[in-house]
Amino acid sequence: MAKATKTNVLRHLDALKIPYETREYTVDDDNFDGKLVAEKVDLPAEMIYKTLVLVGDTLPHLVCVIPVELELDLKAVARAAGCKSVHMLPQKDLLPLTGYLRMKKAFPTFVDSAAQHLERVSVSAGVRGCQVILAVDALVACTKAKFADLCRG
Repeated sequence: MAKATKTNVLRHLDALKIPYETREYTVDDDNFDGKLVAEKVDLPAEMIYKTLVLVGDTLPHLVCVIPVELELDLKAVARAAGCKSVHMLPQKDLLPLTGYLRMKKAFPTFVDSAAQHLERVSVSAGVRGCQVILAVDALVACTKAKFADLCRG
């Protein structure tokens, strides 16, 4: 497989000397879901996590990393972040804030506690069509994340 295009995510991992693997895939349309990503990168769906950016009443921005098969529980996120309420960052604001998930700023980050039971997870490498697979403890360390129950059910 060809070497992945270096994104800010991959550069950050390189700078921290964190080992990772990348898997690239073709994005066919906008109706792409996590199960399809799992198939395309040949990983079990429970390893694929999505990165969501939210706005809190007391935090300007925060990031949640959750399993692709689960739905975010906004009340649970608010509790974890110490906010009264949180809401998703509108899609139109994502690019100006993050450079499309090539985040240049460190935001408070929360990883769903389901990841604690996994050795490795796969998250976006910062561009559509590229996943980065790394150890859960490395993801938590490099993002200074906290584990929390973030999903419904």
